[in-house]
Amino acid sequence: MEKYWEAIVNAILRTADWTWKSILFEVPWYQNYFWGLTLISLVIWGLEMLFPWRKEQSIFRKDFWLDGFYMFFNFFIFSIAISGIYKLLELAFGELNITITSLALIDMSTWPMWLQLLIFFIVLDFVQWFTHILLHKFPFLWQFHKVHHSVKEMGFAAHLRYHWMENILYKPLKTFGVMILGGFEPEQAFIVHFLAIAIGHLNHSNIKITWGPLKYLINNPVMHLYHHSYVLPEGKFGVNFGISLSLWDYIFKTNYIPEDSGTIALGFEGDEHFPKGFWGQIIYGFRKNSK
Repeated sequence: MEKYWEAIVNAILRTADWTWKSILFEVPWYQNYFWGLTLISLVIWGLEMLFPWRKEQSIFRKDFWLDGFYMFFNFFIFSIAISGIYKLLELAFGELNITITSLALIDMSTWPMWLQLLIFFIVLDFVQWFTHILLHKFPFLWQFHKVHHSVKEMGFAAHLRYHWMENILYKPLKTFGVMILGGFEPEQAFIVHFLAIAIGHLNHSNIKITWGPLKYLINNPVMHLYHHSYVLPEGKFGVNFGISLSLWDYIFKTNYIPEDSGTIALGFEGDEHFPKGFWGQIIYGFRKNSK
């Protein structure tokens, strides 16, 4: 038991140390997600100011600072706190002889780097698209996902307003996707991760982008705004589940874009009773009377 506690503590300390070194610019730039996230956020925010879709929306829109806190909480603070649990699971699976290569279906190690990155991007995006559907379909998971859908005015920082329990679901399924790829993450995978952050920020931004014919491949702010619509098509539990790619929604017929004014109401039925503050939101899904 002592070795497990030691492993948990060491994992937390290593993650905290790496985050602190990132802040101090003491890690390679391509692994510095602290300043990478900050730079991408400032660029997209600047574009919102220069090319606002909803011109009446304030630069410091409703819940701007709350969403900003969520960004850094989910990306760093919670990641530090949960790193010990992931290390514990890694040790437990190791004792069961379950390794990162146990489910390998593909060996990408000899492929060209561009192809490795492309397959890595596509597989992880599909896993996240599928996970996103689960968050909407199952009531227990939807209680946590409501945090993300409690946004009433859309902006780039809404991308990372989500309940920490979503990490508990997303992380293992993304790891499963990596295991399918033989436990292999391309050397330049940072390109995929930074690209995903940028696309996610854009999709939640107050900028009108549709990408032209590429809209059938790449997600966009117009499409994603309807994912957050207060009013959904009859009989649907959600639409436009795409994360970076819109491809999956068009393939599986979950796409829906009736118009592109950007003026629709956002949220969900009963959101007037949803907690407005951070602490109330992160315990909401555990309350017996949450609906």
